[in-house]
Amino acid sequence: MAHTPTLVTHTIEPLFDSRSRVLMLGTMPSPKSREYGFYYGHPRNRFWPVMACLWDEPPATTIAEKKALMLRHRLAVWDVLAGCEIVGASDASIKRPRPNDLARIIDAAPIEAVVTCGSAATRYYERFDAPRWPELPHLALPSTSPANARMSLDALVKAYAPVKELTEGGEAAAGVLAALAPTAAAVSDPEDSAPGVSAPGDAR
Repeated sequence: MAHTPTLVTHTIEPLFDSRSRVLMLGTMPSPKSREYGFYYGHPRNRFWPVMACLWDEPPATTIAEKKALMLRHRLAVWDVLAGCEIVGASDASIKRPRPNDLARIIDAAPIEAVVTCGSAATRYYERFDAPRWPELPHLALPSTSPANARMSLDALVKAYAPVKELTEGGEAAAGVLAALAPTAAAVSDPEDSAPGVSAPGDAR
């Protein structure tokens, strides 16, 4: 396996509309996601199964179905970084990170909370974005990559349950928001533990 960093630019458009309430952020599209043309494009990444389980819906299989699922539940999706040098899909190998301008979404939609998916996304959000929006509640969640093998699908669904509460508003959302500090502590993921080593199959 080659360990030469590649300069990568983010080319997948953010997904949001005027109803989006929660912004979900990854780090950077993996090679598989760039090839697929949408977020979490590796077939073994569990992001989309988790989203379907949260709302007890059939799994979304096409890009159109995935977009519809997110917008239906008032979720926006993007990544923290607009570009970087990276080896495969290894977030731990990232150098020269360049952030996306999240104002594109935050200024256009009624975003009430930010969710980062994986410890690298959390780190870069706290570095580049949390100081700009210190009042915006931030929830750090574990990665859905198969590199995070210690967490089963059921465990991930349980960890992501606050996302559903945040999108639905009311007392449940208020409880989650009240529990969140302005920025959350980083979550440790196995995918970030070994610089220069890609997650299995570039699995994001």
